[in-house]
Amino acid sequence: MADLQEASVSLPSTPASVAAARRHVTSVLTEWGLSERTEAFGIVRLIVSELTTNVVQHTFGQSPTFTVVVQLDRGERMRIGVADSHPCWPRRLPAAVQQDNGRGMVIIRTLTRELGGELTVTPASDGGKTVWIDLPWTGSGAL
Repeated sequence: MADLQEASVSLPSTPASVAAARRHVTSVLTEWGLSERTEAFGIVRLIVSELTTNVVQHTFGQSPTFTVVVQLDRGERMRIGVADSHPCWPRRLPAAVQQDNGRGMVIIRTLTRELGGELTVTPASDGGKTVWIDLPWTGSGAL
């Protein structure tokens, strides 16, 4: 088995693609030997849901597609990136008690930290960006 593995999928920026992205990541992680029964597996799926929902809701049609990239370096880390072509980067909004939405990045950052990881945003060549979640990999088939 290779030390570095990568899988990606590009999807239209539509609500149905959130579930498709989650299914893709679930399939890839299962294929790579992660158990769906671990808490971390569920958290990673939730992070993917939040990241892809952000693309669908906040690119306002300016990113007709998005790409989900999953990378696994069995010696060190797992990275998940969601790339879109919208020029605006995610902003940290105050999570007001009365607010029904706008907490996605807060949720993503919190869950990522719970797993010992970090969130970064990098520019893309098309003027958009990729939001990366970088998580430690224990090498034992679980995060």
